[in-house]
Amino acid sequence: MKLHILGICGTFMGGIARLAQQLGHQVSGSDQNVYPPMSLELARLNIEINKGYEPAWLDPRPDLVIVGNVISRGNESIEHVLSEKIPYISGPQWLAENILMQRDVLAVSGAHGKTTTSSILAWILHSAGKEPGFLIGGVPENFKRSAELGKSSLFVIEADEYDTAFFDKRSKFIHYHPDILIINNIEYDHADIFSDMSAIQKQFHHLLRIIPPNGQIIARDGNPHIDTVLEMGSWSPVTRFGDEASAWHTATLNHDYSEFQVIRDGREAGRVNWSLFGGHNAENALAAIIAARRVGVSPQQACESLAGFQSVKRRLQLLASVNDVSVYDDFAHHPTAIARSLSALRNRIGGQRLIVVLELRSNTMKSGVHRETLAESLAAADLACVLEPPAIDWDLRAALGSLGDKSQVFDNVEDIMARLVATAARHDHIVIMSNGGFENIHERLIKRLRG
Repeated sequence: MKLHILGICGTFMGGIARLAQQLGHQVSGSDQNVYPPMSLELARLNIEINKGYEPAWLDPRPDLVIVGNVISRGNESIEHVLSEKIPYISGPQWLAENILMQRDVLAVSGAHGKTTTSSILAWILHSAGKEPGFLIGGVPENFKRSAELGKSSLFVIEADEYDTAFFDKRSKFIHYHPDILIINNIEYDHADIFSDMSAIQKQFHHLLRIIPPNGQIIARDGNPHIDTVLEMGSWSPVTRFGDEASAWHTATLNHDYSEFQVIRDGREAGRVNWSLFGGHNAENALAAIIAARRVGVSPQQACESLAGFQSVKRRLQLLASVNDVSVYDDFAHHPTAIARSLSALRNRIGGQRLIVVLELRSNTMKSGVHRETLAESLAAADLACVLEPPAIDWDLRAALGSLGDKSQVFDNVEDIMARLVATAARHDHIVIMSNGGFENIHERLIKRLRG
């Protein structure tokens, strides 16, 4: 079958492209924004990518168009699809009908931590010889790809609460019908589609309604929004984790959680010594360890396998060290995730200077929903360089006011790079945070620093 994917360079849709190719389909796609890591992964697969949404990219006529959730009415390609009555489907529905209905699905949900936790879980299962399939909203370094069909019944899926498509406003994860569900956290996000927290909780509760009675819900303790969702009703066994009072929790063996214990019912169930750091990553690992136990991997075996885990691209990824200046790429774009990433790095580097470069790119951040917590999320940094989005209707400088001289607002990337090059010194750590391409500031900055 000839498939064309609209929005193919998104991490989810790029994964769909790989899975479809593995099933034997002829795959092409188009996207307005073509940038790494997905553009590079698709190029390695020899999947044709067309820039823009010209109707010409749909000639010759495909058998089916898979529509990403970045596509809305008015898009030239979708208007052509509707006018010419070309069959179309959403990515999540295609995935469910063609792959997931035949698999045992392990889904990882939550406002943040999904990509890392999914990657850890896939690696644990792979290391145990389970040969799982997976689709992850990022590129795990161990696999060098975001998706794999796998050879067993097990399939790990990053379960996003964002809406499915312009014609299906349910959360993506409703399509996945998990057998095992991890809920890492629930926080307010995606202000463009959710009016308030209750709207998000409603979608999560819809998800709980379809977990089978012989399935498993693995939910973070200490998150009141998760508690509310569970109180709305659940029909499957629930395991809680995270807090010291929880049956499952972690205990660090050093200052940065690069070595930690997994505690179950007051006793050590295993020890992890790995390349990652930060308490949030230890909790991600703990959730994955609990899920893997459900499908036959002991906690001890899972812990040992994490010594070989290599993280995920764009998750505090060290891109380069130039004249002892370290440059990182981090996907964090929600204040909680920003704070956790910076806190983890601060614990790792001690008193060395930490500089953060932040792009307010998501609809939620640009709308100012999180402006009251933005400055606090950057508190661990010695200097915060923030790119101001065009035409925002709130005062970014005022929102960052409590940081004083530690923050500086810019209206273009060129000025940010000039400031960084002028101020960078040995042993500095520069963390670039965005959920987009950020005008390729990462490679441009590294080139400038080398010059």
